[in-house]
Parts: sequence; structure tokens; C-alpha cells
Amino acid sequence: MNENQNSNFKKTQKATMQKNNNSKKRIYKKRISPNESSICTAGKQEVFKQKRTKQPYQTAKQNIKTASESVKENRKTPVRIIPLGGLNEIGKNMTVFECSNDMFILDCGLAFPDSDMPGVDIVIPDFTYVERNANKIRGIVITHGHEDHIGGLAYLLKKINIPVYATKLTIGLIEGKLREQGILNQVKLVVTEPKKHVKMGCMSVEFIKINHSIPDAVGMAIHTPAGVIVHTGDFKVDYYPIDGKIIDLARFGELGNKGVLALMADSTNAERPGYTHSERTVGESFERLFEKGEGKRIIIATFSSNIHRVQQIIDCAEKCGRKVAVFGRSMVNVINTAIELGYLKVPDGIIIDIEMMGMYDNERIVLITTGSQGEPMSALTRMAMNDHRTVSITPMDFIIISATPIPGNEKYVTKVVNELMKSGAEVVYEAMYEVHVSGHACQEELKLIQALTKPKFFIPVHGEYKHLKKHADIAMQMGMSRDNIIIAEIGNVIETDGISMKIVSQVPAGRILVDGLGVGDVGSIVLRDRKHLAQDGLIIVVIGIEKSTNTVVAGPDIISRGFVYVRESEELMGGARKKLINTLTECSYSEMREWTTLKGKLRDALSDYIYQKTKRSPMILPIIMET
Repeated sequence: MNENQNSNFKKTQKATMQKNNNSKKRIYKKRISPNESSICTAGKQEVFKQKRTKQPYQTAKQNIKTASESVKENRKTPVRIIPLGGLNEIGKNMTVFECSNDMFILDCGLAFPDSDMPGVDIVIPDFTYVERNANKIRGIVITHGHEDHIGGLAYLLKKINIPVYATKLTIGLIEGKLREQGILNQVKLVVTEPKKHVKMGCMSVEFIKINHSIPDAVGMAIHTPAGVIVHTGDFKVDYYPIDGKIIDLARFGELGNKGVLALMADSTNAERPGYTHSERTVGESFERLFEKGEGKRIIIATFSSNIHRVQQIIDCAEKCGRKVAVFGRSMVNVINTAIELGYLKVPDGIIIDIEMMGMYDNERIVLITTGSQGEPMSALTRMAMNDHRTVSITPMDFIIISATPIPGNEKYVTKVVNELMKSGAEVVYEAMYEVHVSGHACQEELKLIQALTKPKFFIPVHGEYKHLKKHADIAMQMGMSRDNIIIAEIGNVIETDGISMKIVSQVPAGRILVDGLGVGDVGSIVLRDRKHLAQDGLIIVVIGIEKSTNTVVAGPDIISRGFVYVRESEELMGGARKKLINTLTECSYSEMREWTTLKGKLRDALSDYIYQKTKRSPMILPIIMET
């Protein structure tokens, strides 16, 4: 090869090498997508630094994978929040928190029956989901001792035995409920206090002091792998409470500065502007009213659990030289527990037994009683109806109803007030004087908690839909995005991984009706029948059929209950009997032997006749007797 040929060969070889290098650069760029480049620019740069190594693509892939993993690490172990009560309703508060293989329950309350639940005593949450996952549950934490937060606890603990954590007074009230159910010695009750933490598997619960209408109420900071979830419980902000223990706003602020993933806050008073008044304003009203009621017996109806109000009543009675008698089983139980645990300070000799009232003049007596909600069997209602064995209402009674009617109870309270006034008593209730203040935060206090905790997500709780919606609106006024607010329903599974929060599924949830000792045996069909009986009454048709000949030997006899008075409706009953006889006559031999078919034909025929004559549809119950 001559010199010129050699020179041309080298130029050709150099051009080929340059072309190969350019091709490799294009390969590197093609194999690193724009998304991968945005995930990790450093990884991309490392590729070009190492482009002359034997495996440049593999190195780049490893760097990109490391960058992707760093983004994934921000998504924490998912936490699920499952409300089983307390949403779109008043009461029955219960929420399950779940993470990995660990679960715990926050509160387990009851609700009082609506007017469309005849015969029902109380309503509790559906425990189906909890029972299915009993092996995962690490415990129950309770915010405070009101019935809508502890009333369902005994029914749950009969099904699954798990430890209960609460403050001292709340545990004392729970003990009374478990003792009534005969399971006190079977359950582990653990007393805790604000600022303490309770371990719940991979989660922990921190108790935070709050103010409410009962002492020893707490909110919760739930520390989870995904972040901190703050649950206020029922609360208000009282800067000078009766017991001197102010809500721990500083702790809410500390949590907010560190970062709160989600806030779950009480929505009961979300429609009310301003601030909730201090409980002390009621004490000031009591002092004025005690002067106004001088010379009369004073009767005060209030919530049995409002120990601070009872304390102020006792203080006023002592100043006026009056003795205090207590009526109502729940009131007696709560006051005895509060005295025993030191939450109620009672001077010696102030509280007297009911049987000792006759030893004192009426103007020296103060009665504290249940019945502020007009409950049919409460002490105040029985007094109003002149059905109380000890107390009869007279014009010498000065009665104070120190409570606001729970939604749905307004007509019951009004009825009691009317009956008390008919007896000549002077009645003072919330609309007239400041004899009641709420235990729930109004709008400005809700804004304060939002500002302190600065949550990423918000779930309004404890209230009907209108309360939850209004609370959501308040959060948006505070600058929270609508996308970060969840108005949930009971049974929703709300899942968060620290980055997002959404409803992902549904679990069994609803209501279980308690009637006497029966739990859950009153369902929708039974309620439907009860309402049917209440609205239209019952007709029973009795027929005797001779088995061998398959002929009618007795009846049809018609018995009416709650429909019409038979003696005053002989024409209607006579026509009904003729209709039944004609129906029996038209039945074939086989229909007479198939009693189910026969009952259906009799029911349909009589129902059509009764509706045609009265435009009413009573329940019809055919009974066939074999002779």
C-alpha cells in the first residue's frame, strides 16, 4: 500500500469511528425518555460521563431506577380511615383506623331513635366490619364520656374483647355501663391522660386536652406511617373553664408546624357564627334566676353528663341555703361517679336523699333532674304528666330547662313545657335566658383549629350533611382546595399514602336497633310492620276448616285492632264477612287444601274491599284453624 492509499485508508477509518460514536450518542438519547430525564438529570449526565465504558446503558438504567425509587419513597404505607357512624347523623360516633395489619377504634357511641322507629330504645353502629377483623384490632380509644361516644361500647365488647383507653372520668362512666351489662370484670380498662401516647401496632395515639361540656374530654393526634391525623373529638375553646383546664391550643400549633396530614374536626355547630360562650355564663344566669325564684321550689333539668353545670347548681344552692335532691337514674349514676373521682366538689350535707325532701320547706329545695330533651320516661316528663311518685308540679315551682333540644326532639320538649305551664309552674328555657351554652365549637373556633393545624387534607365529622357541608365551606374560606376535602359517608374507606387521599371502597355499615334486650332483631321489615300497625291498624280473620271434608265449619270471624271500633262499624264488618264467604265459595278444592294460597286470596279480597270502603290499608292476618 503506497503513501496516498495509506492516507486515504486512515481518513476512511477515522470517519467510520466518528460515525459509530455519533450513532452511540443517539442510542443513549433514545433510550433515556424525557420523563426519565426529568426524574433524574444527574443520572442522565452520568450516562455521558461513562459513554466510553463497556456497559453505558446498564449504568444509566441503574441511575434512573434509583431516582424513581426516591420518588416512590415519598408515598408511605397506606392508612385507611373508616367511619362507621357519626356522619350525616347526630350521634353513633365510631371510626376505625387501619394500617398494614393493625387497626384501632376511636369512640363507640349510640344514637337515640327517630320518630319512625316505634318501640326502639337506642341505635348503635353496625359492627360487622369490626367483627370480621377482630384479630387486627389493637384497642379502642375514647374521646369523652357522652352517650354518643360510649353508649355502644358494652354491645361491642360483648362481641370482641379488646382494651379500652380513656381518661379517668370517662373510664369511670364506662365502668358503670359495663357493670350494668355484667361484663366489667372481663374487659381491660386503661386510664390515660393528655400528652400521653398509646401504641396501636404501627400507629400511636396521642391524647390532647380540649374543652367540652364534660370534664376530661380529649382530642387525638394519630401518628401513622403516612403522617399525623388530628381528630378534635367534640370540642370548643373555653378560655376560662370551670375546672381551669384550658384546651391545649399550643399542642395543636406544634403539630401544625411539624406537618398535619389530615384534620377531622367536629362539625355540630358549623352553621353558627362567632364563638361558643363559656360555661361560666350559665353560672351567672343561675345566680340571677335563683334570686328570681326566691320563695319557690327550683327544679333544673339538664344533661346528666354536664358535671360542670351540676357543680354551678350546687354552688348556687349553697349560697342560697338550699338543699339539693337528684332525680333520674343516669343523673344519680353520673353524679356519684363524679364525686367519687373528685370531679364534683360537694359540701357536706348539701345533697339529700329524695325521701328526705318532706323534711324541708319547698323554698329550701333545688331538684336536679333528667328530661331536658322531653324523653317520654324521664323524671321531668313524668312530673309534667303528674305521673311521678314523689314530685307533683304546683304554681310554687320555678322550673329551668338548661339544655337545647337535640334536632328532632323539639316537639317533645315543647310538649313538656306546655304541660308544666298548665300546672301553674313558671318555666324558663334556653330561648329566654342564657341557661345553656353549647359544648361544640362555632365557626371562629373551627377556623382557629384549621389555622393552627394547617392540614393538607380535611374530613369534617360529627354532624348531619348540612353541618359537614358548611364546615367544608369554612375550610375552603381558609384557603384549602376543594380537592383536598372529603365529605364522607359511613362505611366509606378513605385511604391516604401521605401524597393523596381518596375514597377507595365501602365496608358494611349502618344501624343496629336495640329494643329491650334484643339487639338487631328489629330490622327494616319489623319496623315497616310496626309503622303499618301504628298507621292503619290490624284485622285478624279466623276460619275453621274440617280436614277430612275440606269444608268451612266455623267463621269467618273478623277481629279488629286499631282499625275501627267493631260495634260502631257493623255494616262495614258485615260486608267484609260476606266478601270473605264469597271468596271461600269461589275457591277450588285444591285451593282449599293449599292454605298459603287460600290465605293470600282471603287477604287480597278483604284488602280490596276495605280500601274501596275506607281508603285505608290495615294489616290483614288470616288464621286457619284445622278441626
